[in-house]
Amino acid sequence: MTKHETTKPGRKISRRQLIKASAGTAALLAAAKLNFPAGAFAQGAGPEVKGAKLGFIALTDAAPLFVAKEKGIFAKYGLPETEVLKQASWGTTRDNLVLGSEGNGIDGAHILTPMPYLISAGKVTQNNVPTPMYIMARLNLNGQCISVGNEYKDLKVGLDTAPLKVAFDKKKAGGKSVKAAMTFPGGTHDLWIRYWLAAGGIDPDKDIETIVVPPPQMVANMKVGTMDCFCVCEPWNLQLIHQNIGYTAITTGELWNKHPEKSLGLRAAWVDKNPKAAKALLMAVMEAQQWCEKPENRDEVATINAKRQWINCPVEDVTDRVKGKFDYGTGRVVENSPHIMRFWEDFASYPYQSHDLWFITEDIRWGKYEAGTDAKALIAKVNREDMWKEAAKELGVAAPTSTSRGKETFFDGKVFDPADPAAYLKSLAIKRVEA
Repeated sequence: MTKHETTKPGRKISRRQLIKASAGTAALLAAAKLNFPAGAFAQGAGPEVKGAKLGFIALTDAAPLFVAKEKGIFAKYGLPETEVLKQASWGTTRDNLVLGSEGNGIDGAHILTPMPYLISAGKVTQNNVPTPMYIMARLNLNGQCISVGNEYKDLKVGLDTAPLKVAFDKKKAGGKSVKAAMTFPGGTHDLWIRYWLAAGGIDPDKDIETIVVPPPQMVANMKVGTMDCFCVCEPWNLQLIHQNIGYTAITTGELWNKHPEKSLGLRAAWVDKNPKAAKALLMAVMEAQQWCEKPENRDEVATINAKRQWINCPVEDVTDRVKGKFDYGTGRVVENSPHIMRFWEDFASYPYQSHDLWFITEDIRWGKYEAGTDAKALIAKVNREDMWKEAAKELGVAAPTSTSRGKETFFDGKVFDPADPAAYLKSLAIKRVEA
């Protein structure tokens, strides 16, 4: 450029300069595209990795992960290589989370909400070595059930387990054992069935035995008489009815309306190393949750759930309850149940700290944590509602104004006030801790 061609502020650029500058920019962009196929600028802003390995158990509340994979939503957020991998049991899920994908395990999972806390605290890991985890979102509210074997069909047990106590005592007097099955010690299903039994005066540790059975094995075990009752998500409760082996006593929303259930849990090390990928993953799951929530999509949600690579069951074992129809197998049928599984409405996806506090308090109740456990400090380490809010802002969706949903009231009139968990513990007659 000669001294005559210099431009001064406010002076127009010459045509020759414009052509020269444009050619230079085009060459730069071409080079950038060659080196960074996704584009230089997208590359800088996008996820650090192209995917994550996520575990799931064959249950309908893993639907947001199935949908995010099948509908290309993970790919939409820059994570096309995300794998959604079936786990045999919650124990396997835990073991694979401890390993991490670097150790041929997984980076995160569809998981029982208390598990990331139990794993982070080293309560359920080998040699009590903690593996720090984060809860990124809740996956659903409601949607679990407690089922009872046909041996007790004449009782038509519901919320009141007092008649079951009489039947159990009679069975034990005859020299037989009574067993209640759940899916993981200290997990949601364990806590629901314990609450339900204890409210009717049955001590789940002293009056009966509680056993661990993986969800997909519940129906087969009930068929051969391994247990008297169990708590699990669908499709296993409805399948039990379809196979004429037992009936549904309650759906867990009757126990505690709009209760939190599964979470999206990720290894803290993976999130800390890949914060952009973690947020992208979270946004993909949140978008999938919104899709799953829509009534017009629920038939397709059921069809996807039933597929061989996901739950692998007849679609009729899934459809009714995913759409809110509950045939309890006792002659009682509820259409449009208020306790339908929620994936998005009622802030279903938001990981309320108050809910995590209830789970820890209940696990203190049953001896999974010491009485003096600093629950709030544990929640501060594990709960990543801050990332949820960031993701919500980018998605343009509303976030709650509080970390607490406030006081929660259970079917038996007990009230959990997050401001005073000790008072709640004190109000419970059956527990393993003095409060």
